[in-house]
Amino acid sequence: MNVQTDRLHLQPTSSRLFWVLHIGGWLAYFLHGYLAGLAHGKHAGYWKLQLATAMTGFLVTLGLRWLLRALWQLPPQKLIAAMIAPVLVASALMGACFLFALIDWCGEECRPANTLGYVAYATGYVYVIMAWVGLYVGIKYYRQLQQQTSYALAATATAHQAQLKMLRYQLNPHFLFNTLNAISTLILDRANATANRMVQGLSAFLRHSLDADPMQRVTLKQEMDAIDLYLNIERLRFPERLRINIGIAPECWSALVPSLLLQPLIENAIKHAVAKRVAGGTVWLRAGSEDGKLVLSVLDDGPGCPALENGELPPGSGVGLANTRQRLRVLYGSLQSFEIRNRPEGGLAVTIILPFETGAADIESLAE
Repeated sequence: MNVQTDRLHLQPTSSRLFWVLHIGGWLAYFLHGYLAGLAHGKHAGYWKLQLATAMTGFLVTLGLRWLLRALWQLPPQKLIAAMIAPVLVASALMGACFLFALIDWCGEECRPANTLGYVAYATGYVYVIMAWVGLYVGIKYYRQLQQQTSYALAATATAHQAQLKMLRYQLNPHFLFNTLNAISTLILDRANATANRMVQGLSAFLRHSLDADPMQRVTLKQEMDAIDLYLNIERLRFPERLRINIGIAPECWSALVPSLLLQPLIENAIKHAVAKRVAGGTVWLRAGSEDGKLVLSVLDDGPGCPALENGELPPGSGVGLANTRQRLRVLYGSLQSFEIRNRPEGGLAVTIILPFETGAADIESLAE
């Protein structure tokens, strides 16, 4: 979000609002004073007095507005102290204007008999000026608070998206390095056709990874198509050692999941259950629905994680799993569940539970 651009958009709106309220307020003041005068038996020409007073108030409060804008950065206590004298001067100007108009309307008999009368006219409009200043300050503080809230929400949303993209784009360097080493070995062994297929597979997977938007969800079918790009590379690396078993319930193919959610989990299973064992291993991928929830599981038959305690990996291990867990927390909040456990028969089981939804909804709506 461009704050400078937003301020340029807000300024015309703020200025327009001021003029509408300013003109409307003083027009209402004039009409109220004139009608009240008629109700108390004043002559119809009384409107001249009220118009002169309202016009004077209209002009002097423009001066107060300029002063308030110039002093706006002062602390509230200093701003109040600085405005006392201008408020009194504005009131005196309104009182003087009303008195001159009154004398012109009804003659010298309307002139105050003593100094106290002049003081009364000079201070009689303090409440009007203070009401204007109070409304101006209140509305300005309210709009300023609205703008700050808007900027804060925009900054939070930007940070939210940046965090998701960071978590999403942290491609495991071991996978990339191992794939490149495998390609290098194939080239040295003159297995050029296999090396070429691996390069093409790596290119397709990386292109999909970088093009996928972490803020949007995809169907499980689309997710599995992306996973297949990744598995094609791993099948070339471990042609005899990698065994994949996929079981997806029919109703789950259209369920929405974050893009490339499962790839780090499968990568972790291959790394520990297949790559480190001469005999290789099996990775199971399961998806089903239960009580309106989507249940995803990635299991392997490797050695498991003896250091696993209460579903938490030891510090410094399982970066892909930790990133996936954090990504789900950011996206879904309390609506998700992420569990890691050792299987009794050997190996590790990772289970993710998400809301079961279909369609093209935006994933940010879930975290609100």
